[in-house]
Amino acid sequence: MKSQFALDLRVARRNAGLTQRDCAILLSIQASRFSEIESGKCLPRLAEICALSLIFGRTFESLYGVLFDGARDALRKTILKLPADTRVYVGTKNRDHTIERLAVRLAEEQYRHDGV
Repeated sequence: MKSQFALDLRVARRNAGLTQRDCAILLSIQASRFSEIESGKCLPRLAEICALSLIFGRTFESLYGVLFDGARDALRKTILKLPADTRVYVGTKNRDHTIERLAVRLAEEQYRHDGV
């Protein structure tokens, strides 16, 4: 996951004609931190992801789709672990509906992704 993200970031940066130092300055981070992000040694923070999306003029998901894929895979596994016997009260009245909608969205996205 990190390696694909790092490759996508490097390609976007090079296509934009920016150096790692340029990106680090724009993000207000150390050049070494940007190098670690671009090499896949660490993932960017949310604020850095938002800024990079703006810098490269791409949507958050199009630039960081591999991270979304990882999140989707994790959610597909963990949604099955949610307890079914949660006490119902005002704060949980939409819980079942929310979980059902999430499961449907994940299934639809998997269907579109797999082309099945």
